[in-house]
Amino acid sequence: MSDPYPTPPAAALPQTEPPHDCPRCPRLVSVRADLRTEHPDWWNAPVPAFGDPGAWLGVVGLAPGKHGANRTGRPFTGDGAGPLLYDTMARHGLTTGTFAGHVDDGFGLTGAIILNAVKCLPPENKPTPDEVRTCRTFLEDQVAALSKLRVVIALGQIAHQSAVKALGGRLPKARFGHLAEHRMPSGMVLIDSYHCSRYNQNTGRLTPEMFDAVFARAVDIGRNQIS
Repeated sequence: MSDPYPTPPAAALPQTEPPHDCPRCPRLVSVRADLRTEHPDWWNAPVPAFGDPGAWLGVVGLAPGKHGANRTGRPFTGDGAGPLLYDTMARHGLTTGTFAGHVDDGFGLTGAIILNAVKCLPPENKPTPDEVRTCRTFLEDQVAALSKLRVVIALGQIAHQSAVKALGGRLPKARFGHLAEHRMPSGMVLIDSYHCSRYNQNTGRLTPEMFDAVFARAVDIGRNQIS
């Protein structure tokens, strides 16, 4: 049977990625093993960063979704969160090609990169604090490798907490809130957003207008810092 999910694009920051069979989190390894048996044609591995290695903007998500990135191997591809994220980024000139929800659609990012707080699929989209902490070394390495990074958007509270720590900040001084801004010790700016999950969209916790405002602010800050 042919593979309906082609190999994802090459990792944007290959030297910073965990191995395909990363053993660090036993619970996530077990989930991955079960899914490799149940769905052998899925990606079922740590999901690499996607986007421009020369990015000035980083977007930190929570973790791969079961039927999204864990299935396809590309962040926010194959689930309900992707269209809102990538359509919003397209409106702000951060994409190339057209997002069609599959990894061979020719879609890409320019000036932006998608990172995750946790690289592997956690049960019920809920990583444990130890799993977040264990995976943070990869986020830290990726932030360090992005020499042009100026602004980071954190999608949800867990991504916010991990991003603050990866950027050298302190959580008591950087509380999560939609559209909240935090100046990090490096001079980077962290902007918070509610996660663009289908649940948050359906409940009205996050509207397209609210999400657009986050990226509009990021672009405004980035433009001023780069100029």
